Amino acid sequence: MSLPISSAQVVIQGAGPVGLACAIWLLENHPDLSIILLDKNPQQDEFLSSADDRGIAISEGSKQLLESIHAWVKEAPPIHYVHVSHRGHFGQTLMSKDDIGQNALGHIVRYRDIVIALRHQLRQMKPNCVNFVWAFEFSDSIELQQLSPDACLIHADGGLFHEQFAKDFHKDYGQSALVGSLEVSDVSPNMAWERFTEEGPIAILPHHHGPDFKNFVWCASKNTIEQLTQLEESEFVLKLQEALQMPIGKLKKVLHRKAYPLGLNIKKNIIVEREVWIGNAAQTLHPVAGQGLNLGLRDAYTLATALLSIYARPDPNTAQKLQETLLQYQKQRQRDRDATIRVTDLMASVFATNAFPFVIARGLALTALQWIPPLKNQLARQMMFGQR
Repeated sequence: MSLPISSAQVVIQGAGPVGLACAIWLLENHPDLSIILLDKNPQQDEFLSSADDRGIAISEGSKQLLESIHAWVKEAPPIHYVHVSHRGHFGQTLMSKDDIGQNALGHIVRYRDIVIALRHQLRQMKPNCVNFVWAFEFSDSIELQQLSPDACLIHADGGLFHEQFAKDFHKDYGQSALVGSLEVSDVSPNMAWERFTEEGPIAILPHHHGPDFKNFVWCASKNTIEQLTQLEESEFVLKLQEALQMPIGKLKKVLHRKAYPLGLNIKKNIIVEREVWIGNAAQTLHPVAGQGLNLGLRDAYTLATALLSIYARPDPNTAQKLQETLLQYQKQRQRDRDATIRVTDLMASVFATNAFPFVIARGLALTALQWIPPLKNQLARQMMFGQR
């Protein structure tokens, strides 16, 4: 397929949720914009039937962003309460939707459902976007030199932590995450638990199949996770109950298990000339606070808004204005990126040690969150809406 690369105004490399959402936001407000979306996946959605089935935490802010482009997923159980504690030590906190006047603190959505919803919406828009090219099964890399002098190249092709060694900052937590589903009974349907253990956090989350099921994310050392993947189902459920040491209800059966390596990758300069990196291409986070995709969607929304101010009307100085706008975008995103990365890294690092000073500090921090509502609400709002 011959692509009109040299005449494109925007080229988006990567068609995961962040790349798809960015394309939609751009085309929704400027249907005549010349965009090329480079998608390594096939044109039809059948490949997603066997794709990632894990539940991902979507903040209330991200829900509002996705609703604005008609890409929200119906099977998305809400989180009304989040209970945070650490096993064997004092200190805990309970966050509630009512504390900050929201319908929910967040939602749990399957990764593949988000991708399908975004693909569907982009297909619906495509007939009215005559300059939009969606290139499927595209695996080549595009260089900035191939584009016109006033075009923008967006990198949204992140991938997983262990696939991104080229980032400026690379931190291996020495952990893996085991994700999957549980069959349960007598467990609160709209509650999420974040339980910190000596090796890392365990999250129990709502499930799209209803109150008789839960998603789980178990972060621990790589050796521990490898051992857990080998256990029989009944043994695994017992190990999980022992690790939680919490009366949350009955865990009856584990349904799926899949492991991922964990780490932190950061690209310090997300703008180089007319190239910009967003989502996992800009940063890959530990899943402890469920912030990775939410941060990426805020990247995409903010970038699309910035680019529309450039391409909405013809201008002979587009190239210069584009460079200035992208630098302003990087500055605008810095606070949100820094705050989210710091909170996530701190939780992943400090809660995974039993050194006495850290144990005391953790307990005091959780106690302070519980008894100082403005502090707790500020943290909740950062997790829900970021700083966009």
